[in-house]
Amino acid sequence: MEKIRLLLADDHAVLRSGLRLLLNSEPDMEVVGEAGDGAEALERSLELQPDVVLMDITMGGMSGLAATRAIRDRLPQTKVLVLTMHNDEEYLRQMMEAGATGYVVKRAADAELAVAIRAVHRGEVFVYPSLTKVLLGDLLRRPGEERGQQDSYDLLSEREKEVLSLVALGHTNKQIASELYLSVKTIETYRGRMMRKLGLKSRAGLVRYALRRGLLDDGTLDHAAKG
Repeated sequence: MEKIRLLLADDHAVLRSGLRLLLNSEPDMEVVGEAGDGAEALERSLELQPDVVLMDITMGGMSGLAATRAIRDRLPQTKVLVLTMHNDEEYLRQMMEAGATGYVVKRAADAELAVAIRAVHRGEVFVYPSLTKVLLGDLLRRPGEERGQQDSYDLLSEREKEVLSLVALGHTNKQIASELYLSVKTIETYRGRMMRKLGLKSRAGLVRYALRRGLLDDGTLDHAAKG
């Protein structure tokens, strides 16, 4: 039996180790390499040409989104399966647009992962069940409302844009405060101002807006996030 050759791209070494043990125990799978960030994932993919790359989204340096786009552009025969903590429709939408053909949430990995790998290797699309409705239509975007939000981006200060980028990467207020050497209260103030300027009412709305702006794929983002 010819095995499915896998590359693991995640910034958590312990998780990669566990995945390697789990997947190598499958009779039809073999982990041939690992990467700790998007740039390394691209480099190792070009070197090893795996059948499937298991890709985290938020990693230091090049994001999983940018890496997925680059891998699919240069290695169209290699499939990308997203393995992430983000159970969010906008992350799914962005990754599928970048060329991923599968999306699995980490908490369901034990039950879903092997099935998902085999599916994308066969050329099918596999999406975590609670997110499949995204594939039936663009349920979250309202064109008129989004145009207004896009125009409002220029109202944000440079610091507010920086905070928004970190929100898109999944950072908490405490983590953002640590990254920017500011107090948590100051970060909360920035977030409140952003939400008023953009006409948003929740953290989830901020994340989705930031993803639509392409901030997760911004080359200036060199911050790591847990997930």
